[in-house]
Amino acid sequence: MSVLNSLISGLSLGSVYAIIALGYTMVYGISKMLNFAHGDVIMVGAYVSFLLTNHAGMNAWVSLLIAIATCTVLGICIERLAYRPLRGTGSLAVLITAIGVSYFLQNAALLLWGADPRMFTSLFKGFKTIHASNGALTITPESLFTILANIIIMIALTLFVSKTKAGKAMRAVSEDNGAAQLMGINVNQSISLTFAIGSGLAAIAGVLMCSAYPVLMPTTGAMPGIKAFTAAVFGGIGSIPGAMVGGLILGIIEIFSRAYISSELADAIVFACLIIVLLIRPTGLLGKKINEKV
Repeated sequence: MSVLNSLISGLSLGSVYAIIALGYTMVYGISKMLNFAHGDVIMVGAYVSFLLTNHAGMNAWVSLLIAIATCTVLGICIERLAYRPLRGTGSLAVLITAIGVSYFLQNAALLLWGADPRMFTSLFKGFKTIHASNGALTITPESLFTILANIIIMIALTLFVSKTKAGKAMRAVSEDNGAAQLMGINVNQSISLTFAIGSGLAAIAGVLMCSAYPVLMPTTGAMPGIKAFTAAVFGGIGSIPGAMVGGLILGIIEIFSRAYISSELADAIVFACLIIVLLIRPTGLLGKKINEKV
């Protein structure tokens, strides 16, 4: 694999991580909770799209929209039933609950769809691969559309948070939950909206990821979810641009590590880079240090 092809593959994989990381960083930024079940929402979205396309004969793009809607509702339910009762409690209770929700989703997938791997049909089946520079550069439709989707989502999310009434309410809740409530902002609604957006993005990431790496099983979202969380921390958790930057950097590091160092050590190298960055800059690349008043 040439350096250019490795770079494109890294940007594509990093874009998937960035889209997933946006869900993590938004939820944490607004509610100060880490939704570790987020990776399994990716898996649910991919399964919904797969089943509708391959068993119901539905158009792949329509199945993607239904997967987004399904995961959006799932995210709202997870927030309402699992996280809202724990708001204001210790982080340990939230962590245990998140792990429980994650195992519940994985085991539900096992019961419903079995443990056998499924071959996912690419969303971009029929699109042509681009060959450039006399064959030195090959861009698959999956890579191209994943990178474009990441850019579009990033821009749309930034505009939503900065320009819309709902986005400004979310920012107010993030800054000061109590003050936002006194100003008449519905805090529960803002946090539910955050979970809904993050879960909808997880569905998009799941379909894009399985289009590029077409093996689907109940544990499909586990490792990408962990790596996307790493990307969110790497870029500065709570920062939308940081999630994108962290995702892209981690994707490039992983692909180059697999191609030029060792495929077995690639994951270890990714996590080692995270440790080094946090030792140098504990808030992440674009994270801001917050001084708490006592």
